Amino acid sequence: MVAAIPNKPVSDLFRSLSGSGLPPVVESYERNKTIFFPGDPAERVYFLTKGAVKLSRVYEAGEEITVALLRENSVFGVLSLLTGERSDRFYHAVAFTPVELLSLQGDQVSQALKEYPELSALMLRGLSSRILQTEMMIETLAHRDMGSRLVSFLLILCRDFGGAG
Repeated sequence: MVAAIPNKPVSDLFRSLSGSGLPPVVESYERNKTIFFPGDPAERVYFLTKGAVKLSRVYEAGEEITVALLRENSVFGVLSLLTGERSDRFYHAVAFTPVELLSLQGDQVSQALKEYPELSALMLRGLSSRILQTEMMIETLAHRDMGSRLVSFLLILCRDFGGAG
């Protein structure tokens, strides 16, 4: 029998783990403040508890491409954790709005994933949502004219961040 995935944010689960030697660090960032730069060591995993975060890449010509807009209860900074290799940050993470984050060392997250299967399920849910958002963005960029891309992008933002109505 498969256990049901708890319907609570990852951050709540991590707060409940704090008594077991895994105290998360709480960080706040004002709008437009950098959380991490490309090339920074990927040592921490972040859980967005309040606000929105923009992940982007800046290319040599100075062009910036937004690859994700993350909302509350998103997990980010996990790539090195998933690959099992130490690496540097690939993206530039910026507070899109005022944000509050919980962060843990990658090795602490790895240990918690082994000890708490519900955490694995919650992280998988969050990462699956990110993959779906990415696929929708690729489809929007690949198959539509500029006006349609803008409309599709605005609809994605409304769906992910709420809109009027």
